[in-house]
Amino acid sequence: MIYTDQAAKLRTLQGYNMEINNLRKNNSSEEKIASIDTKPLTRVIAITSGKGGVGKTTFAVNFSIVLAKFGKKVLLMDGDLGLANVNVLLGLVPEHNIYEVFKGKKSIKDVIIHTHYGMDFIAGANGIAQLANLTEEQREEFLKDLESLEGYDYLIIDTGAGVGQNVLGFLKPADEIIIVTTPEPTAITDAYGMIKSIVVNKADRKIKLIVNEVETAIEAKKVADRLIEISAQFLKAEVENLGFIYKEDIVQKSIRNQRPLVVAYPNAKSASCILHIAKRILNVKGEEEIGSGISGFFNKFFQIFQDS
Repeated sequence: MIYTDQAAKLRTLQGYNMEINNLRKNNSSEEKIASIDTKPLTRVIAITSGKGGVGKTTFAVNFSIVLAKFGKKVLLMDGDLGLANVNVLLGLVPEHNIYEVFKGKKSIKDVIIHTHYGMDFIAGANGIAQLANLTEEQREEFLKDLESLEGYDYLIIDTGAGVGQNVLGFLKPADEIIIVTTPEPTAITDAYGMIKSIVVNKADRKIKLIVNEVETAIEAKKVADRLIEISAQFLKAEVENLGFIYKEDIVQKSIRNQRPLVVAYPNAKSASCILHIAKRILNVKGEEEIGSGISGFFNKFFQIFQDS
């Protein structure tokens, strides 16, 4: 049902900017009321995939920009330790990365890049795998430094692909996990492997699924239904349909030009799909809105590497 509904909504879209303005207008009174209350902790969303080449990083970048366009304060972190390329898609060359903060060489604010897309970015580092070797003092100083970042609404982490320790280290402390796959049989198999790894490692987190590069909504529904069915049957895991993204040549063009899709081609069908997915995340009510905070996330993150 979700994919049929999404396709119907996408067909009625009359422009990306119109949707942005309408959502802002409809939520303006709610935001004013919410501002009176205590600001909630940052919500940490980890975006991952079972295999590379499924569009995970492209989605993470564009998804973060859309959240920022909705008026949310967003920090995007590149957690892909082997093939970090978020900065490439953004057309940026970071001078510093988060490992320098871990080691006490820089403060967290020194390594954050404020992009002209409305969201902030922080580069990852290969040295993150040696976190277990940090001293207690270094960990405490880092966590203390993070207190200045709690004003963010979302921390979006683009993890590496696969089920390695570095990837699971980012997934287990996250508030929720988004898995990106495509209709390719190998991608579907690897996505199931990722879900299984999350369950086996007792990462009791909300798992959501996005099917990327689909030709039709029917194709997307078949892929999602199959993954959800086998995850429930063999893993007793609950996976939620979050949406799908159409396959378009214009996506590759935006990558080559190092201009995010939702900025360069806001009226493209694929951009509208990302808009729809972001709206679903923003419209979630209840317990799922409660974030662990950036400090809380990294506190658990350190513990994982200490125990490994």
